[in-house]
Amino acid sequence: MNTARGSSSVTRAPSGPRRTPSGAAPGAGTKGVPRARREAQILAAAVEEFGRHGHASASMASIARRVGVTKPLLYTYFGSKDGLYLACLEHIAQRLVSAIEGAMEPDPHSAGPAASRVPPRVLAAVFDVLEEQREAWFVLYDRTLKPGSDLRGAAHAHRAAIDDLAASGTADVLRGQGNEDPLDADALKHLWTGTVGALVGWWISHPEQSAAEMTARCARLLAAIRAPH
Repeated sequence: MNTARGSSSVTRAPSGPRRTPSGAAPGAGTKGVPRARREAQILAAAVEEFGRHGHASASMASIARRVGVTKPLLYTYFGSKDGLYLACLEHIAQRLVSAIEGAMEPDPHSAGPAASRVPPRVLAAVFDVLEEQREAWFVLYDRTLKPGSDLRGAAHAHRAAIDDLAASGTADVLRGQGNEDPLDADALKHLWTGTVGALVGWWISHPEQSAAEMTARCARLLAAIRAPH
């Protein structure tokens, strides 16, 4: 799934308890909003900003305006623009990996070859994760991250985890057909990841399509590809 958007260094948020500008305890937020909820609001706004504009062009001031807080509060919570990007990256990557792993688990209640059921389930899982914020895909695949930067390395590591799942799944599909050729498996992995990226891109350009509608569409397309001619 290669579709990416940089900074050359990462300033991580300070470890240990963090305090708001008012000196409130870590559990407290701003304007009566609990800290955990405020951080979730910031992450949601930042995912949209980074996803739409890329890390290089994303604006901390714009993120703060979306949430209705001051820009210094973002730095208090996340340490830096890089720290906020990393938090967004971790958030979306963990959700995608968890959803894909769940979709790849055997389903004893479904009929038919197990391997053939995995691709549509994986697509459905990806669409479900991205339903509310499709721009999140471009946080993971950010083309503006500078080559050799820590941010680029972090994004690559998360993408590699997803690619490893794709490699495992496509190898299982071939193995179920009696094909153990490692080059076939590698080629199919690249075909699959490219297909997923292309389908997500198409979906993002068709915002009227829900995750459920997109899942059904992809199921039809996969069935058409598999159908004998």
